[in-house]
Amino acid sequence: MPAHETRRLAEFAVHLAFDDLPAEIVRSARNTIIDGVACCVFGSRFPWSRNIIDYVESMYGPGGTSSILAPHRTGFHASGAALINGALAHAFELDAGTRKGVGAHPFGTVFTAALPVAQSLGASGRELITAFVAGSEVMLRIGKATGRSNEHRGFHAPGTTGPFGAAIACAHLYKLDLEQTLNAIGIAGSLASGLRQFSKSPSGGMVKRLHFGRAAEGGVLAAGLAARGFDGPHDILEGEAGFLKVFCDHFDLDQLTLGLDSGVFHMREISMKTFGTHGSTQGPLHALLDVFSRRRVTPADIKRVSVEVSQESLDHHAGREPLDLMQAQYSIPFCIALACVRDIRDPRSIREDALFDPAVSSMLAKVDVRCGAFADKRTCRVVVELWCGETLEAFLQESASEWKPASDASVFAKFEMLMRDVPADRAQLLLEHLQRLEMQADLEFFSLLRP
Repeated sequence: MPAHETRRLAEFAVHLAFDDLPAEIVRSARNTIIDGVACCVFGSRFPWSRNIIDYVESMYGPGGTSSILAPHRTGFHASGAALINGALAHAFELDAGTRKGVGAHPFGTVFTAALPVAQSLGASGRELITAFVAGSEVMLRIGKATGRSNEHRGFHAPGTTGPFGAAIACAHLYKLDLEQTLNAIGIAGSLASGLRQFSKSPSGGMVKRLHFGRAAEGGVLAAGLAARGFDGPHDILEGEAGFLKVFCDHFDLDQLTLGLDSGVFHMREISMKTFGTHGSTQGPLHALLDVFSRRRVTPADIKRVSVEVSQESLDHHAGREPLDLMQAQYSIPFCIALACVRDIRDPRSIREDALFDPAVSSMLAKVDVRCGAFADKRTCRVVVELWCGETLEAFLQESASEWKPASDASVFAKFEMLMRDVPADRAQLLLEHLQRLEMQADLEFFSLLRP
């Protein structure tokens, strides 16, 4: 008998209610949203973000009821707002991913679609959170089923799995029935796209941000068409020419529904970023700052910095001489060198001038990145040798037993840092509303971002 995995996921999404959500999942969703809103606001300053905002305004015009997550005077229609929001979320490598590395970014691809639809429908905070969880859970399960083999083939996971999560979230807000939700998932499968050549090419880094925007926009399109009777294949995930068999070298079909009927929520694995750099650099940077927290070290004190990472991290993120900011954010040696010279915790320190800063270049010559015998992709070791002969070391092992979700305090501190250019009273009021999102009768408070 066929397992009908796509149908089971659709049934889960259709029937999910806010009261079904454990308190820790509501908290995870709320903190992910707080973090993501600030990431969008900060990301709106960059030229690639302005390009997309300008494009949507020129092609579709403003005038809708949906706010974009940036200081902007006008509202947009839901589809255009989703395209903008998704691109803003990942504009500077700051939005949350997941601990086990399924290549999924729940806020960047799911919430960015759900918010404009929720605003257009006059939905409540509870409805928005529930839709966000429904979409994120489906997307994370699809990501786990791929085993990231789609990324190994050259696809970019947020662009390929993101439309599914966004479509589910929007379908939930539209209150689509089971058949309509299956259609939305089926349509989303034909909107999955995004290639990782940007990480291999000397140019083209801007396109990475577009993958998030297109995923969010695609989810709005899929759910909106399904609501109007447009159909799609109901076995889009497991089918003979479906997503898993076409996009992946290998996959685990059981991961789509494992624990689905026993209350297993994968949103527990959402991991907030501390630095405006790629996920594979986060561990080494944390380890380096751990060293610096125990001993005051100046750049002149450092003789050598040795970094051991997994083979996967070494293969993809060891480039030494980045040509643009995106490549710099991907480069472990460059990020380590920058962190020795500037405050890497503030993304404002990662600027174009860092690529040509003699102090960074001098430090980069002292950084050695090699492969360690680590089973866990995120495990790493950093050793700092000083000219005085002293050696400082930090070992970071991101195992399941040691991992903990981000604290409220760390999320709020990051929000405050990223929102520094927004009037303090407005930023504080927005944070207070987001902290009580499940109690909000409507989402009008997002207008606080409008100048």
